[in-house]
Amino acid sequence: MLYLKHLTYHPAASTTAILRDISLQLGPQEMGLIIGPSGSGKTSLLELLAGLAQPTAGQICWRQQVLDTEALQQLAGLVFQFPERHFCGRTVLDELRLGHPEIPAERIHQALEAVGLSHVPLTAAPHALSGGQQRRLALAVQLIRQPYLLLLDEPTAGLDWSTRRQVVSLLSQLKRQWSLLVVSHDSEDLVTLADRCWGIHQGQLQEQPRFPMVQAAS
Repeated sequence: MLYLKHLTYHPAASTTAILRDISLQLGPQEMGLIIGPSGSGKTSLLELLAGLAQPTAGQICWRQQVLDTEALQQLAGLVFQFPERHFCGRTVLDELRLGHPEIPAERIHQALEAVGLSHVPLTAAPHALSGGQQRRLALAVQLIRQPYLLLLDEPTAGLDWSTRRQVVSLLSQLKRQWSLLVVSHDSEDLVTLADRCWGIHQGQLQEQPRFPMVQAAS
């Protein structure tokens, strides 16, 4: 179980707090969806949860244990918006092994199978894959680390209708094994999959009932 307790983030370079008094909880094999416009603090929240930034106040807990940034980096796997822009490997295998050169072949196969890419040659170039396959590869890069929590920043951004449906279907499968926290400015594709929903505005989070949002999106 993930708990955020009165989390505040006010970096020195910012005149105002980016996140203010954020509290939420997310259970095992649940998907949480945070919806808000650009600049509302969505990505900053994911970066805090991934251990890439230090909160100014508050606590991030997993199973009632308070975690520091180093522990969060082990706990969570973050897939950035447009992750294909960050690919560095010449091949799919290179991409999966970046930073983990000794990962056994079995774990590589398991990660690719989990995201539906077991048929893709390991020698294929990541940038030669389709848009949907690239998003799947980015997820596999995180799964190979065996995190407990998957964090996804706008996972359907920039994809066509058919590919968005494929990504949503994949998230539905991944939710059976992992806790997922997804941020998006558009709830239409993802809200029916979410177990919990929050709205975020100017760094403040408020839980929202899921079913009225489904009706509004339909």
